[in-house]
Amino acid sequence: MEYLFILFAVVVICGVLVAPALRRRRAGQDVLQGHEAAVDPAGAYGFVPAEQLDVRLPGPDPQLLAAVEEARRTQDWKPAAELLARTDATSEPELRWQRVQTLAGAAARELAETPGTGGIWLRHWRVVAPKDAGGAAVQAEFLVQQAMRDPSSQDFRMILEEARTVCGDAALLAPGDPVPYIVQLGVARGLGASEAEFQSLWETVVSRAPHHMGAHLAALRYWSAKWHGSREQAETFARRAAASAPAGSLLPALPLFAVHDHLPDMLSREAFRGAVVSEAVEGALFAVADAPADHPVLPHVRHLLAWFLVRTERYGEAMEQLRAVDGHIGAVPWSYEADPVAAYATYRALAVAGWERSGRS
Repeated sequence: MEYLFILFAVVVICGVLVAPALRRRRAGQDVLQGHEAAVDPAGAYGFVPAEQLDVRLPGPDPQLLAAVEEARRTQDWKPAAELLARTDATSEPELRWQRVQTLAGAAARELAETPGTGGIWLRHWRVVAPKDAGGAAVQAEFLVQQAMRDPSSQDFRMILEEARTVCGDAALLAPGDPVPYIVQLGVARGLGASEAEFQSLWETVVSRAPHHMGAHLAALRYWSAKWHGSREQAETFARRAAASAPAGSLLPALPLFAVHDHLPDMLSREAFRGAVVSEAVEGALFAVADAPADHPVLPHVRHLLAWFLVRTERYGEAMEQLRAVDGHIGAVPWSYEADPVAAYATYRALAVAGWERSGRS
């Protein structure tokens, strides 16, 4: 195991010093162990306390959170259905995708917490309103998320086959909505679709939403070495998308996600200072600066940027990204960790410590 760097001291308000070790984690990511390190060492920066970080969303969406909380508290699915009905698939495809993902994730978490009864509001939604396109899309994404929790399960393929059927229902209920087809990208990845089959599905997606960042992130997973492609294929896909991106698109940030997906090939400290990482980071910084401030996927890019900027010791720039997203951490890379809160808060502490070492405050 190679340590990428060591945090010698994180200064907390009470003056306690801790020095947690780095360890390699899934997908080549490293997270400092111990909640003691995962605190804001400078309360004056106004960061949200670790215990108040929200793992459900990458960034704020008060209407969505209200619907999620109402479903959890009362099992009433109607606010979620009404919200999706107001989220137009044509004019707001990225936002609709974000909301479908979050609602499905909320139901999946509730079911994990309370097997058998958790997330029953989604089942009620589908039974009471089987022709509701939003409910069908949420159920399809819920099934994909459930399957991906344990790909080794004997029910894995059966769940994905059911998801594919529900995707078909959702597509029929809302013909212009790209979301059911984006969900199918995950189904195809899990079921091991051939490259020709996946490419055909991808063409269906881009015919409806050619520059959809969420769709590109979903497709990128298929082309990664962890699934059915390779590092080269993933990078080629990402670079082509970035090169063809229109003004204001987040697609120039896609190569950074490709790099992150293949970190086991580049774990040395020097690699984080190399051209591959540097170019991907610069592309993401350009995308963040160029995209609309309210782009629904912008927080996803900011979170990954913050992670890379800390790793490359660009602490001032990392602080800028963290200030923009702090409070909500439902995004890669934190979502890959067993304890997303500890992972995020630790990197936040590293950014603050590096910022202060440079004489800033």
